[in-house]
Amino acid sequence: MTAFLLAVPVLLPALSAGVTLLGLPRSVVRTLSIVVLTGVLADAAALFVRADAHGPQALNVGDWSAPLGITLVADRLSALLLTVSALVALAVLLFAVGEGAAERLQGPPRVFHPAYLLLVTGVSLAFLTGDLFNLFVAFEVMLAASYVLITLDADEGRTRSGMTYVIAGLTSSLLFITLVALVYAATGTVTLAQLGPRLAELPDGLRGALALLLLVVLGVKAAIVPLHLWLPDSYPTAPAPITAVFAALLTKVAVYALLRTQTLLFPRTGVWTLLACAAIAAMVVGILGALAQDDINRLLSFTLVSHIGFMLFGLALFDARGLSGTILYVVHHIAVQAALFLTAALVVRRAGTAALRHMARWPPPGAWAAALFALPALSLAGVPPFSGFVAKLALLRAGTAQGGPAAYALAGTALLTSLLTLYAMTRVWTSAFMKQQSDPSHGEADPPKPSPPASPWPREHRRRTGRGTGLMTAAAAGMTATGLVIAACAGPLSMVSERAAHDLLDPQAYRSVVLGEEDH
Repeated sequence: MTAFLLAVPVLLPALSAGVTLLGLPRSVVRTLSIVVLTGVLADAAALFVRADAHGPQALNVGDWSAPLGITLVADRLSALLLTVSALVALAVLLFAVGEGAAERLQGPPRVFHPAYLLLVTGVSLAFLTGDLFNLFVAFEVMLAASYVLITLDADEGRTRSGMTYVIAGLTSSLLFITLVALVYAATGTVTLAQLGPRLAELPDGLRGALALLLLVVLGVKAAIVPLHLWLPDSYPTAPAPITAVFAALLTKVAVYALLRTQTLLFPRTGVWTLLACAAIAAMVVGILGALAQDDINRLLSFTLVSHIGFMLFGLALFDARGLSGTILYVVHHIAVQAALFLTAALVVRRAGTAALRHMARWPPPGAWAAALFALPALSLAGVPPFSGFVAKLALLRAGTAQGGPAAYALAGTALLTSLLTLYAMTRVWTSAFMKQQSDPSHGEADPPKPSPPASPWPREHRRRTGRGTGLMTAAAAGMTATGLVIAACAGPLSMVSERAAHDLLDPQAYRSVVLGEEDH
């Protein structure tokens, strides 16, 4: 049973991606993709229940045990994030089907569905892999699939943004494979369960250099300031569902990799000052960048950069409370970020523009869109009783309990960033959802309304806007509801996060399930 549960999230979408290239009818391909992701979600939920009840679960692929073989491992952290990620992937796929993303390309090859399924394969492998090399492979699978998705039917601007994304990704990948080679040369293994004790035997200078290189590698992929410049130029130009799934998942996979590798390979005691400075810089630079934006997608992209800092907050503290807060924040942010980008796509579709200054000249999208945006926006800002408040409160309590200048600086910056996030969300609200009246005393007519941009979807799909909009709204509502469920289940989820944090700080069970009682 364990073998089945661990294999499905990786094998099922990978094999289905190949099937979707066989020239099947569009309706069959759409149905297959939805069924596959529903199966991955159900499997991930069952795997999480099993890992929480019985501890880490492992599968030796091909019955070759570590360190010679490939091992897939699921503990509370990886199974929890896999479950939430599978839910987001399914919701975004439904949104994409509604908007017509699956039919973007008029002729063969129709690559949306295979590329999207491969993206899910890479995400699943990143969460489940038990060795450093296959973590690199997972990021490469995600990079290849995401480049296809970000440049679907691209014009010159989108191609340029796609190249920015790929250059950043390839640079990080080059550093990553160099790191893998250095680690193997120094320790003779890339199995995560073995690396911690072996790295501890290295000279402090070499060990510190490897830890710093790993931080840079994953810092590029997680868009940690100052390695974030590629993200605001890449994500906003992609089709709306692609932007949503990238923002919700890809940076969080890198944050997960940071949590896993830094705690397992380079354990510390006390505050990690370098990462604390990076977290503060991310929160401040990201939110100030958001306040300077007029494009709603760029604004949300900069808030993504800012709130990566909250996830680094807990890791920088390097204790159980901090890690628990980070895990809780990652879960919250995956759902909320997806909900915001999907709702923003609905607003842009109605207004015909992503510019906030132009949105005010159009009638408000309606109460349903206002609610779908307001709920995750308030959660992102940390307003009680939403999930963002619960996660930020956990981080603030961890910071004050830790004490010291770095911890207090993190807590103070987090409070300031939350207030500025609320201001940024208010700007979007007033522009998109409140009708702006012109001042008749000026005696001037309103400037002409912007014309809607040319739709990237085929003409035959644009005639079916009613049905597509309903499915899009349902997907966005589902993600908003997920954020509310996270808030309602804050107590049990906090306890799971605490158990996962203790697992990270005491990885003996993780090592034992991979290697047995004895390090080979």
